[in-house]
Amino acid sequence: MRFVDKYFYKPNFYHKILSFILLPLSLLYLLVATFRRKCARYYDFKIPLISIGNLIAGGSGKTPFLLEIAKDYENIAVISRGYKRKSKGLLIVSKNGKILSSQEQSGDEAYLLAKNLPNASVIVSKNRIKAILEAKKMGAKIIFLDDGFRFNFKKLNIILTPKLEPYFRLPLPSGLYRENPFYKNKNDLILKEGVDYIREVFIQNATDRMLLLTAIANPSRLDEFLPNNIIGKITLNDHSNFNLESISKKFYELNATSLLVTKKDEVKLKNCKIKLSILALKLNIDNQIKDKIKCYIESNLK
Repeated sequence: MRFVDKYFYKPNFYHKILSFILLPLSLLYLLVATFRRKCARYYDFKIPLISIGNLIAGGSGKTPFLLEIAKDYENIAVISRGYKRKSKGLLIVSKNGKILSSQEQSGDEAYLLAKNLPNASVIVSKNRIKAILEAKKMGAKIIFLDDGFRFNFKKLNIILTPKLEPYFRLPLPSGLYRENPFYKNKNDLILKEGVDYIREVFIQNATDRMLLLTAIANPSRLDEFLPNNIIGKITLNDHSNFNLESISKKFYELNATSLLVTKKDEVKLKNCKIKLSILALKLNIDNQIKDKIKCYIESNLK
């Protein structure tokens, strides 16, 4: 397990001491983050806007949740930052399902969304206001924001709480929360994995000796879904690119028969000649949650 995962999820005595020492910085971080969000200019874009986000830094299943919800609607746009992409500014990744950009230019998550949402246009931009206006210009009737909680827009906030939560319910850097850990708002949907939505995981193209390769946040959350024939793990920082030469060396050293990767990792391995096994994920979302999202959309359609 990487140091960062041990520190936030399974801290030892020294990690706990460090977390205590960093508490003043955590308080300062919380005050600044809350102030920025509350004091930002309010925008009403006159369009149903749904944000899929979380309160912690790192993964909580935002992308698969967004895929499961967004597939039920037409004339939609999905807006993401496009983290660790090689392009700058606003980029249209896909338009009405037609992919217009590469994975390198759009980023792994945005490209995955574009590949799996033929009913959507996908836009990446650090400037979410600019991206929303561009989506409206392109004819979108509904907009989904990937990780848009901190923006002061008129929107429905869907906040995902993962099954595996950080050890300390504290803001960064003492804990892993980037917003108030005890945030509550009756107008938001604060959903708990295992209660409001359930992961269903299966492996495509499984082989006898699989080497896990992944670059997702907190890769230990995959452990409960891994079969017994995993012979090793290569875990990299979230959104990292893959060095195929070093991966191949490890693969052949272990006499592996395939690389086991998530769908998010798969989009970065188009030039990989090694056999891939895919850790496929589907979310089963409570129908009452889907009904609440539908109700919000219908009540805000102009």
